[in-house]
Amino acid sequence: MSVLPLVFTSGWASGINAYAVVLLLGVFGATGVSDEVPEALRSPGVLIAAGVLFACEAVADKIPYVDSVWDTAHTVVRPVSGAWVAALLAGQSGSLPEVAAGAVGGTTALASHAVKAGTRMAVNTSPEPFSNVLVSTAEDLGVGGVVSFAMFHPRAAAVIAGVLLLIGLVLLLFLASRIRRFRRRRAQRREERRLAAGRPPG
Repeated sequence: MSVLPLVFTSGWASGINAYAVVLLLGVFGATGVSDEVPEALRSPGVLIAAGVLFACEAVADKIPYVDSVWDTAHTVVRPVSGAWVAALLAGQSGSLPEVAAGAVGGTTALASHAVKAGTRMAVNTSPEPFSNVLVSTAEDLGVGGVVSFAMFHPRAAAVIAGVLLLIGLVLLLFLASRIRRFRRRRAQRREERRLAAGRPPG
């Protein structure tokens, strides 16, 4: 069976939480749940590092505006991690060239990262902090669930990941248009207040 569905799913998940993907795959491999997991992901050093970084992300990702700073810092990390995991999976399987797998994993991770970062910027406009916690928890559970499902049903998991990515991109475009409209209205109100106060337009 081609490893492409697992490559695509791991790429999508890496764009949301790369450390969770590495940790989950490593645990599945180390415990013998799947022999599809490369040796590099099963090593204790990788598992410990992924676990520590996952814990850091779990905290940072739930704090308003800190999550956006974290996302900005991971604009390169997540796609690179997605490409690395995909290349390792392809090398383990031998059914897909590693360069092609890396391109698929990295591109998918970049797309899902853009969705995550963009929606978080929109969520941060909310005055209460609970929406960040809810969205972050939903993302963590979604990544964990889809990656775990992919271990046993890779093609079905890839379909789910593809649908979620498409929904996310549509939502991102919708939110971007709403934010632009909000900023235009705010600029117009500011200009109207300036004119009402007798100040020249700025």
